[in-house]
Amino acid sequence: MIINYVYLISVLYLSFFFHLVRSQLHTDQINTMRKIYDMLQNDTATSFVWDGINKSSNPCSWKGISCNSNDNSSITNISFSLFSISSSDFLPVICQINTLESLDVSQNNLSSLPDGFITGCGGLIGLNFSRNRLEDSLPNFTGFGNLESLDFSHSNLNGKVDLQLDGLNSLKSLNLSFNNFSGSVPTSLGKFNLLEELQLSANVFQGEFPTQIVNFGNLTLIDLSLNSLSGVIPDRLGELSKLQVLILSANNLSGTIPQSIGNIKTLTRFAANQNRFVGNIPLGLTKNLRNLDLSFNSLTGIIPQDLLSPMNLQFLDLTSNKLEGPVPTNLSINLIRLRLGDNALNGSITSVSFGSLQSLTYLELDQNQLSGPIPSELGKCQNLALLNLAQNKLSGVIPVELGDISNHQVLNLQSNNLVGDIPSNISQLNRLQKLNMSWNSLNGSIPSSIASLKNLTNLNLQGNKLSGQILPNISNLNLLLELQLGGNQLGGVIPAMPLSLQIALNLSHNLFEGPIPITLSRLTSLEVLDLSYNRFSGQIPDFLTKMGGLTRLVLSNNQLSGVRPEFGSFVIVETNGNRDLINPSPISENNEEKGTTFSSTIVLLFVLGGFVFGMFATICIWYVVFKEVAQK
Repeated sequence: MIINYVYLISVLYLSFFFHLVRSQLHTDQINTMRKIYDMLQNDTATSFVWDGINKSSNPCSWKGISCNSNDNSSITNISFSLFSISSSDFLPVICQINTLESLDVSQNNLSSLPDGFITGCGGLIGLNFSRNRLEDSLPNFTGFGNLESLDFSHSNLNGKVDLQLDGLNSLKSLNLSFNNFSGSVPTSLGKFNLLEELQLSANVFQGEFPTQIVNFGNLTLIDLSLNSLSGVIPDRLGELSKLQVLILSANNLSGTIPQSIGNIKTLTRFAANQNRFVGNIPLGLTKNLRNLDLSFNSLTGIIPQDLLSPMNLQFLDLTSNKLEGPVPTNLSINLIRLRLGDNALNGSITSVSFGSLQSLTYLELDQNQLSGPIPSELGKCQNLALLNLAQNKLSGVIPVELGDISNHQVLNLQSNNLVGDIPSNISQLNRLQKLNMSWNSLNGSIPSSIASLKNLTNLNLQGNKLSGQILPNISNLNLLLELQLGGNQLGGVIPAMPLSLQIALNLSHNLFEGPIPITLSRLTSLEVLDLSYNRFSGQIPDFLTKMGGLTRLVLSNNQLSGVRPEFGSFVIVETNGNRDLINPSPISENNEEKGTTFSSTIVLLFVLGGFVFGMFATICIWYVVFKEVAQK
């Protein structure tokens, strides 16, 4: 028994010993990492990321180094992201680690890619050089047959991309976005067409949409946005049966939207905004989509009734097209953003099923020709943060139900035909930041409850028929940057304004009278002050000249008198229409100075002319005398 026990202990000890030996990182890799340690220590611009680490310790424990998960016997992944490295000298040294599978040197200050790295690191599976300062052309990746992921985005690379990537037969993900590449979109990306993700956005690629992309049947992501591509989207694009994301925004693409795109069952996002597409929106386009953006094109016709109804649809943007007809009545209950502004939509929106849209966050129907009342059902959209119905032909009163939207942050109802009072329960919108009800026919007084909107930064009620006084406690709005109350029938005392006012204070075209209140002197950050078309009287106070932020002061058409004070040259001052106001006139003094300067100039020229003439005469006399002497 004792012998068996000793034997068992020996076997276990030897097994542990051999495992320990086998788990030890190879000496060559240890030495390589120590060499890289020394190279980076002398290169990083900020504090060295490996400060405090013993160079003699196991590199598998160093930041950014990953080793074989089973026994730590070899280095497999290295990430030097955000190491503040500027020299590329260490890159060929890294290639000495023959077990390395992935290298990430993103977000550094590297400016070159050494030849030794390209020839020595062909065994990599993943390579990330994004967000550096390479400012060169793309090298030829010969010998990188195992590479599956390549990222050179945000690296200032330029030139054309032609056959440099042709040998990457295992490539599945390519990201060259945000560089300065030109020429045609590269399609020579490995002979086996295994590519799944192609990101080439924000370059200068030109030419027509590459139909060869259809040959990459495994593609799930295509991003060609922010280039100069032209021509039409090929109908064959619908053959990419695995495509999930298609982004073609901000190009010069034209023609119609292919019907075939709606047949890609896996497609969840399609963005083709900021192009030159024309024609109708194809039927069934959103039957699989979650996100559709066709804004800023020239699409025409009506919005298909089935476009907004699929339950999968969450985001839809058709802003700035030429669409007409009514807003579809059946909307997906999962809609989060619906943007239909700047079109020619018409009709009433009271029949639209807003009440069931509990997820709706943004609703923009501005700059259309919509008519009729604002639906009270909108009050049921509890998550609505932005409602923009501006510049339509909406009429009737503002529904009190809008005060029930607890998450509201922006409410734009300007330039409609709305009448009646401003609902007092607007004070319930305690998250409201911007309120614009200008250029309607609203009457009554400004509700005192508005002063409780503590998060309000912009309040615009100009161009209505509001009467009474400005809220005496308006100074409670201590985040307010802009207050527009012009074009109403307001009067009485002007209260102390919020010290936060910076963009503008507009009280023009009202019934204010008496001296300009000294409380305005507190608004030291205010840039524009408009008090025109009122009945202000007395002198223009000197404190206005000391408001350091002021760039424009409009006091036209009042009853001001006295001498206008001097303002800095950077302030535009308008005071016309005040009959008894005397403008300081430095004109006579300036003319006198100009006259004096002119006279002095004439005298000086006269003296100089006489001097020159005298010199000339003297020279002539000396010449005659000298000639006579010479002849004698």
